[in-house]
Amino acid sequence: MKNIFKNFLLGAATVGVMTSCNDFLNQSSPSELTEENVFNSIYYANNVLNKVYGELTLDQTYSQYFGFVWHLNSDYELVDGLGTNAINASSERGNMNYNQNSGWANLARAWDNMFSVIEYANIVVHGITNSSLLGEDASTVRQALQIKAEAQTLRAMVYLDMIRNFGDMPMKMEPSKSDLSNAYLSKTDRDDILDFLIEDLEDAIPNLPWAGAVTTEHVTRGYAHSLLANIALTRAGWAIRESAKAGYETATITDPTYPTQRPGQEERTALYNKALTHLTEVITSGRHQLNPSIANHWYLVNQLELDQTYKENIFEIPMGLGRSGELGYTVGVRINGSSTLYGEKGNSSGKVKLAAPYFWSFDRNDLRRDLTCAPYVLKETDGVVVESFDGNKPFEIYVAKWDIRKMSDKWRETAIATGNAKWMSGINVTKMRYSYVLLMYAEVMNELYGPDVNGSAGMTARQALGLVHTRAFAAEDKAAAQTYIDNIPGSQQDFFNAIVDENAWELAGEGYRKYDLIRWNLLGTKIDQMKADYAAQIEEYPAKLYFKYKADNATIDMSTVQWYASKDEQDEFADQAASEGWENKAFWGAEATSTTQTNLLEYAPSISGGLNSTVINRYVMPIASTTISASNGTLSNSYGFSN
Repeated sequence: MKNIFKNFLLGAATVGVMTSCNDFLNQSSPSELTEENVFNSIYYANNVLNKVYGELTLDQTYSQYFGFVWHLNSDYELVDGLGTNAINASSERGNMNYNQNSGWANLARAWDNMFSVIEYANIVVHGITNSSLLGEDASTVRQALQIKAEAQTLRAMVYLDMIRNFGDMPMKMEPSKSDLSNAYLSKTDRDDILDFLIEDLEDAIPNLPWAGAVTTEHVTRGYAHSLLANIALTRAGWAIRESAKAGYETATITDPTYPTQRPGQEERTALYNKALTHLTEVITSGRHQLNPSIANHWYLVNQLELDQTYKENIFEIPMGLGRSGELGYTVGVRINGSSTLYGEKGNSSGKVKLAAPYFWSFDRNDLRRDLTCAPYVLKETDGVVVESFDGNKPFEIYVAKWDIRKMSDKWRETAIATGNAKWMSGINVTKMRYSYVLLMYAEVMNELYGPDVNGSAGMTARQALGLVHTRAFAAEDKAAAQTYIDNIPGSQQDFFNAIVDENAWELAGEGYRKYDLIRWNLLGTKIDQMKADYAAQIEEYPAKLYFKYKADNATIDMSTVQWYASKDEQDEFADQAASEGWENKAFWGAEATSTTQTNLLEYAPSISGGLNSTVINRYVMPIASTTISASNGTLSNSYGFSN
C-alpha cells in the first residue's frame, strides 16, 4: 500500500484543487507515504480529505454534470434542447429529455469521477477508523473523528445523487484492494445503500461542528442532519424498480415490467419520523435562518460571499474563481456576445431554461419571479449594456438567480482577462438551503399530522411553509402573502399540493425539483400539466408586450411591463402607447396567431418526450456501455436499456 498512498498524495498535492477555501489548497506529502503515517497525522489526513473536496469541483462531478445538467428535466426546468435536438442521444439535450442512450460518453465520465470521490472518501474513513490518532489526547481524537465524519457525509451526498440518477448500483464502502478482490462489484438494491447511509450519517453527526465553528464550505452538523432527512424522504418515496418488491405499494402510473413502488405505510411512517427528528435538530439549533431579503441572498451568492449572518446556505461545494464553477456562465442571465464590461466570451448558453407556465404561476407580487426568470437578454452596443425582450421564447427563459451584473469586480476582471475562452465563475454549488429544510419539515409534518398540528420544532407545517412563502414578498405585500397561506385548505392533500407549488417557486434551477417530483411520483404528471397549461395560456398571453425603459434607456422598468394585460386591454392601450414612449415586442402570445405554432406543435411534444415512450417513468440513466464492458461481467443494464 506504500506506493498507492505515495502516488495518491503526490497527485493530491499537484492536482490544483479548485476551491475558494484556502485550506483545501494546502496539500503536500512526505517522502515516504503509507496508510500508517498518513492517517497517524492530522495534517496529512486532512490532505486526503481535501482531495475529496477537490474532486467535487470537476466538470464531471459538481462543477457541471451534477451541478446543473443532470437535475434536468423537471416540469419547469428544461435542458436547452427542443425539437430534433431533444432526441439527440449523443448529447445532454437528448439524454435529459429522457431519450437516454448507453453510448453517451458522459455517462462513463460521470460514473468514473463520482466513484473516484467515493474511493477517496473510503480511504479517509478506513484510514481514520484504523488510526492510532484515536488513542491520543481528546483534541486529536476530535479532529480525527471530524475528518472521518466529513468524508462519511460527502460519500453519502455523492451516493444519493448517483442513486437518484442511476438507480441500483454497486455499494462500495471500503478502499480498493491491491489484489482487485473488491474491484468488480455487482449492483446492490438502492434501499440497502440508503439504509446504510442513514446509519452512517447518524454515526457521523456527533463528530461534526455546527456552522460558525467552520464555514458552510465545509460539511457541518446542520448539513449532515438535513442530508439524512433528504435521504430518508427519498427512501420513503416512489422509485422505478428493476423488479417488484414484496410488501411495497405499486403506483397507479407504473410500468408493468419495471414497477414504480414505495415502501408500505409502516415503514414510510418510520422514515418520516426519522426525517422529522433530524430536521428538528437543524431548526431548533438556531444556526441557520432565512435571510430576510431573498434579493440579498442571491446577491451574496453572485458576489462569492458566504452569508455569515444567516447561513441560509447550509452547505456549498466550494468552487474557485477562474478555476471551476459554471453557474453564471453556462447558466444564468444571458449576455449575447462580447462586452467590454463583462468579457469577450459573454454568457450564458442557457443550459438550464425555464418554461413560460412557470413564469405565469407566480403571484404577481412574488419577488422570486424576477429573481428566478429572465425572459430577456443583454447585449452591449456602443459600450452600453441593454436589456431586450428580443428573441424571448416560451420554453427558453433564462435563470436569473445567477446574474453577471451582480458579480464582483474581481470576477469581472477574471472574465475580461480570459478573453474568448470559457471562464469559470467560482460560484459555489449549494447542496442544501435552509428554505428547503423548512419545506421538508412542512412536508413531513403534514404527512404525519396534517398542516396545523404543532411539531417538535415548535411550529406547524403551515407555519413552516409560511416562513418560506412570505419571505418572498415586499413589506407591503406580506399580509396578502400570509392570507394565501392561511387560506390553504386543511386537508393533507390540498396542503401537499401547496408544498409542491412552493417547491417550484423557491428552488427552480437549483437541483431539487426533479428528484422531489420523482419521489412524489409526479414527474410525468407535472410535465404533462405544464404542456397543457402552455396550450391553454397561449390564448391568454399578451401577443405584444408593452413596457418602458428607465431613464438610462438601457434597463427595462419592470414595474411598467404589462405582463397581465388582457387582449382587450392591449387593444385599448395600443392607441395611446406610442405617444407616451412605450416600447412593445411580440411576445409568447404571438404563438396563438402563428401559422406554424412551432412551440406548440413541434417543441412542446419533444420536451421530456422519452420519459414514458418505452418504459413508463424511465427517469434513470443507463450505465454506460463502456462501463459495462469493463466490469468483468458484473454489471448490466435494466429498465429496457441496451448494454
